[in-house]
Amino acid sequence: MPRIVREADATWEGTLARGNGTLTATSSGTFVDLPITLASRLEVQQGKTSPEELLAAAHANCFITSLAGELARAGTPPGRLAVRCTITMDEVEGGNHRIVASAIDATAWASGADEELVVRIGRVADEGCPFSALIRASADVSVAVRLGEE
Repeated sequence: MPRIVREADATWEGTLARGNGTLTATSSGTFVDLPITLASRLEVQQGKTSPEELLAAAHANCFITSLAGELARAGTPPGRLAVRCTITMDEVEGGNHRIVASAIDATAWASGADEELVVRIGRVADEGCPFSALIRASADVSVAVRLGEE
């Protein structure tokens, strides 16, 4: 696989408590001026995103593509996959906040696969997901994969 480089831009105006900003996916243009505030990280999001939500989306995307590839390599290509990633940030020793966990919850509808195979392939997909490795370097990563009912 070639080296991959992607970019995003962030802008901010005002103080931390009362300011606001935007995020733009510079490489793809898939989102432009996505609103961000401190309140969207700490309280109700009110239509704004946060770094933690974006990390959850990135980890879910990384894992789902890894799972799709591994299921295909096993001869049981998926008809459908669904993944939810839950990122948890918490206060740690010293009063700092850190990402402490990422939990992947996945369902695979794959013809010819059984529950045991899907669980095993889920572990392989996790090992092959660069975001799992990145997060695991400083936080817990859990993965639950199940076979979907037809």
